[in-house]
Amino acid sequence: MVRDMQPDAARMKAAAGMGYATETDPADWLVRTLKMPYREAHHVTGRIVAKAAQADLPLHKLSLAEMRKIEPRITQAVFGVLPVDRSVASRTSYGGTAPNNVRAQAKKWLKKLASERS
Repeated sequence: MVRDMQPDAARMKAAAGMGYATETDPADWLVRTLKMPYREAHHVTGRIVAKAAQADLPLHKLSLAEMRKIEPRITQAVFGVLPVDRSVASRTSYGGTAPNNVRAQAKKWLKKLASERS
């Protein structure tokens, strides 16, 4: 089944962006940029996500003005962390989703599979 599978990258990216998969990214941004305690950043982000859900919008489509009603110090820069590809790339710790991490793990396991078949 996997051997002849043809992944649809555009469809996979669109599916990954549905819902609020990047909701922790604005919280991390608030901590990093505004030096906000994580507990508070999590609460602020929860309110932003609720506002987006109420408006039936993906997080990156909620306006800066609406976000600023919740946290006035938010800037346009927050939109830089919301795209799925940036969220994925930002996870660089061991086991994270950054492309280099995934490639390294794939290479490791493909090599192990190949050696077991020999």
